Amino acid sequence: MSAAHAYTQRVPDTARQICVRVRLFAAYREAAGARALEVPLSSGSTLTDLTDLLAARIPALRTAPGLVALNQTYVTGAAALQDGDEVAFIPPVSGGA
Repeated sequence: MSAAHAYTQRVPDTARQICVRVRLFAAYREAAGARALEVPLSSGSTLTDLTDLLAARIPALRTAPGLVALNQTYVTGAAALQDGDEVAFIPPVSGGA
């Protein structure tokens, strides 16, 4: 099985579609059962839209939000997504002495 899995959803036929690559780390990866997903979205989607979509499969994105990077830069939910973007979800970590 490949590292990237398709995350399918129906995008309205009249909408222009984009596809983003999602990388998942630690507990998020375990919850999704995958290290990476290819996610189709409607053009004009934001990080919040992506998070809302994925939260159905990975509830911890909402219940234990961590850091999010868009193309290797930390961002907030208002960030606009473009075709081919890479989004990384990094859960909160704790520990140490």
